Amino acid sequence: MKTSQEEMIGAVAREAHEARSLVDIYSGLLSNQSVILAMNSSFVDPLRQFESQLKKIESSFRMLASMPSLDKVKQLGSSNEDIEDLENLYQNILNMFEYSLLSLVTTDFYKLQILKEILVWMSEDSSYLQDRIMIIINTVLKFAAWKARRCTSVDAPCLGVLAAELSLLCSHDDSLIAQQASLGMCHLFDIAKCQHADIGKSNPTDSKSHSVLLSSNVEVLAKKFQQNKREIAQTVGQTLLPSLLTDFVRSLLMKLSSPDDKIASEAASILTLTLTFHSHKVTMVSKIVDAIYKQLCENSFHNMKCDMLGVITLLTRTSPKKVIFQLMDYPVPADDTLIQMWQAAGSEATPAPHVLKTILLILKGKPGEMEDSLTERKRFSLDATNVMPLAASQALCTFLPLGSYKKAVAQFFPQLLMALMFQVSYSSELSLMLTDRTLYAQDALRALLNCSGLQEVDITLTKKSFWNHLSEELYHRYRVYLLAKTLSGCNFPQFPETLHYLYKLSVEGPRRSEDNLIIVIFLTELLNNFFKEPFPEVFLVLFRNWINDSNPVVSKLSLLRIAQMSSVVNEIENVSSLLIAILDAFLSKDETVVRRALLTLRTLLAKLDKVIYSSLCTRIASSYCPLMDHINGGIRSMAIRHFGELLREMSQYTWMLSDVVLGGLVPLIVFLEDDEERVANACKYTLKICTLQLKWSTSYLLKNANYSFEMVVLNICNNLIISHRNYIRDLISDTLGFLWSSRTYLKRASVILVGYLAKSGGHLLHRDEIEVMLDVIERLLRDEDPVIKELAKITHSIFKKIAHKLTSATLKQNFQKLLKFFYIKKLKPLYNYNSPNRQRDSPTDSEYIKNDKKGLREENDDTLITLFPKKHDTYMQNDAIAHEDVMVH
Repeated sequence: MKTSQEEMIGAVAREAHEARSLVDIYSGLLSNQSVILAMNSSFVDPLRQFESQLKKIESSFRMLASMPSLDKVKQLGSSNEDIEDLENLYQNILNMFEYSLLSLVTTDFYKLQILKEILVWMSEDSSYLQDRIMIIINTVLKFAAWKARRCTSVDAPCLGVLAAELSLLCSHDDSLIAQQASLGMCHLFDIAKCQHADIGKSNPTDSKSHSVLLSSNVEVLAKKFQQNKREIAQTVGQTLLPSLLTDFVRSLLMKLSSPDDKIASEAASILTLTLTFHSHKVTMVSKIVDAIYKQLCENSFHNMKCDMLGVITLLTRTSPKKVIFQLMDYPVPADDTLIQMWQAAGSEATPAPHVLKTILLILKGKPGEMEDSLTERKRFSLDATNVMPLAASQALCTFLPLGSYKKAVAQFFPQLLMALMFQVSYSSELSLMLTDRTLYAQDALRALLNCSGLQEVDITLTKKSFWNHLSEELYHRYRVYLLAKTLSGCNFPQFPETLHYLYKLSVEGPRRSEDNLIIVIFLTELLNNFFKEPFPEVFLVLFRNWINDSNPVVSKLSLLRIAQMSSVVNEIENVSSLLIAILDAFLSKDETVVRRALLTLRTLLAKLDKVIYSSLCTRIASSYCPLMDHINGGIRSMAIRHFGELLREMSQYTWMLSDVVLGGLVPLIVFLEDDEERVANACKYTLKICTLQLKWSTSYLLKNANYSFEMVVLNICNNLIISHRNYIRDLISDTLGFLWSSRTYLKRASVILVGYLAKSGGHLLHRDEIEVMLDVIERLLRDEDPVIKELAKITHSIFKKIAHKLTSATLKQNFQKLLKFFYIKKLKPLYNYNSPNRQRDSPTDSEYIKNDKKGLREENDDTLITLFPKKHDTYMQNDAIAHEDVMVH
C-alpha cells in the first residue's frame, strides 16, 4: 500500500517537473527572442550580429528538441482545463520559435542562412518534431518569397546551399517532411527568380505577376519535386544564378562523404542530373575539382568514387580549360588518384579537342619558368619550379591512347608533335635537377606516334636507339633531325598539315631560341625530302630571315642550307634580297656566323649570273672592307681573299669598283705585315688583283723573291701620285685609325704608309689635319718598340716639313705647290725597313682555292659538331653516316 502511494507521488512529481520544464522552455525562448529582436534594431557589426543571433536560434532549437510530444504533454493535465492550457503553451513555444525566424528574415534575406543551419541540426537529431520544424521553415520561406516580390532588389546568397539541403529532403521517407521540403523549394525558387536582374530590377511588375502565378500553382509544382530528382535538377539550374548554382553543386559534393549512405546516394543522383543539364553555368570549377581530389586522396576507396569521377567528366564537357588547368596543378609525378581523374576527364570525345588545346597551351611554357602570356589566369603551383608542362606531358601519356581521343589527336598531330619536341628539349636542360621527371615528354611523343598510325616510325627509331638518348641535351638536336628524316622516309600521311604548321610557327612572333633551332632542323629535313631545289619562295623567305636569328646555330644552319643551293642559285626568285641578308650576317657578334656567311656568299657568287652579280658587286665589295680589320685572323684572311675573288670575277666592271678598291687599299697594305701568315698571304693575293685592275706595276714586288713591304708601299704611292692623287688625302685619313692600334705590326706598317702618303700628297692636307697627324706621330715617338720609334721619327720629320711649308707660305711656294699638279716627282725609299715577313711564301691561286675548301670543310664540321656532338661510345659511331646525310642534303 505504501509502495503504491509512493509511486503515485513520484508520478505526480514527474508530471509537475515536465510541466515546469515547458514553462522553462517558454521562458528560454522568450528570452532568446527578446535578444534577437534587440539585435535587429542595434548597430552591431552585421557579422557579429548574425553569429550571436545564430547562437540564440540554436539554443532555442535545442530546447524544442528536448520537449516531449504533444500527446505526452496532454497526459500531464489532470483536467480538461489543464490539458488545454498545456496544449496552448506547447503551441505558443512553437509559434515563438517561428516568429523569431520571421523577425530575422524581415530585416535581412541574408539570414535565410539560418534555415540551412536548422536543416543540418535537424538531420543530426531525428526528433519527432522534424515534420513540425519543416512546416516552420516552409512558413518562413513563404513569407520571404512574399517579401521578395515587394523588394526592388533581393540579396540572398544562401539560396544555393539551402536548396541543396531541401532537395535531399524532397525524397525523405516521411511523406509530410518530403511535402514540406517540396513546398519550401517552390518558395525558394520564387525568391531566386526575384534575384535575376531582368526580372527583379528591370521589370518588377513582371516579377510580381510571375511570382503570383508560381504561388497559385505551388501545390502542383511541389508534387513534381517529390521523389523527382530530375525535375529538381532542371528547375535548380534554370532558376538559380550561376554563383548560387555553384554553391548548390559544392554542397551536394560535400554530401557525398556523408556517413549516411542514403544521403550520399541521393546527393550523387541530384548532383549528376544537375551537372548533366547545367554544368555550363557552374563557376569556381577549379575549386570543385580540387575538392574531389582532396576527398579521393583522403580515401582512395571512397564509396562514391565513381560519382566523383563522373563529376569530373561532366565538368570537362562544358569547362575543359578550367578542369585541365586544375588537373595540371598538382605535383609531378601524378599519383593514382590524379591519373584516374585524367581518365575521367578524357572519357568523352566531344571535349577532346578543347582538352588538347588547353594542354598545348600549357606546353608552351617551359618547366622552371613563369610566363605572363601563358594564360589569362596565372594558376601555377606555389612551388618555386613551375612543373605544369611536365604534368601536361605525363597527362598526354594518359589522354593520347584513349579511343575517345583518336579523332582529336589526328586533328592536332602537328601541334602535339612540335610541342613535345620542345618539351623534350626543355626537359634535357632539367635532367640534372629533375632526373625522375624528364621522360614524360619522350613517352608522350612515342605514344603520339603509335596512336597516329606511325608504328613503323617508332620501330625504325627504336632500331636506331633513338629513344635511349633523346632527352639528353648532348644528343637532342641530332635526334630532332633523325625524327624528321625517319618520318619523311616513311612518307607519313600527316606531312601536309605538319609542313603547314611548321611554316605557321616560323612566321609567328618571337619564340625561344631553342624552339627556333628545332623548327629549322625539322623544317629543313622535311623540305629536303619532299621538294626539289630551289625551295619555293615562301620557304626561302624563312631561311633568309633565319640568317640573322639571335641563335647563332640557327643562323649557321640557314646559311649552310642556302650554300647547298649554289647549283641552282640563278633559279631562286629574288636572289638579291637573299644575298643582302647574307651581307647583314657580316655584322653578327658571333664569329662562327660571320665565317659561315663569308663562305656561303663565296659559294653562291661563284655560280651567280653575272648580270645580277654586277648589280650587287659594289655593295658586296664594300661589305668586305670592315671585315678586313676583324679581330679574328680567319675572318680577316677570308674577307681579304674573297674581296680579291670578287675583283677577279668582276674584272670587266673595274670602272664600277675603282672607288671600293682604293677605299680598301689601306687595310690590304698594312695587313701585309700581319703576324698570321694566312692574312699576309691573302693580302698579297688580293693586292695582285687590285694592282692589275688599276694597271699598276706592283705584282712583281709581291712575289717571294722580290717582296719588301717598304718597296710595295713606295710603288703603290708612286702609282697613286700618277693616277689617283685625289685619293691620297682619304687614304691618309684611313691610315690614322691603324696608328692607334695596340698591335705592333700594324703600327709599324701604318707609320711607313702614312709617311709615304704624306710625302706624295702632303700639299693636299689642311693645317688642322697636319696638326692631328703630328699629335699621333709624337705619341709613337714614345712607343716601347724601338723600331716604331725610329720609323716614327722619319714620319714625324716629314709632317714637320709639310707644316713648316704651310706656316711660311709665299707666292713662290704657292706657285711650287701648283706645279705639283702638273709635274710628278717619284718618291724614293725613306725608311730602309726590313720586314719580318719578307721570307714568307706567296701561295699560288690553286693553293688559295685549296685553303678555301679546307676552311669550308672546317666550318661545316664546326656547325655539325654544334648540332650533333659525339661521344666515344658505340652508339655515336653511327653519327658519321648521319652527318654525311646532312651534307648530301
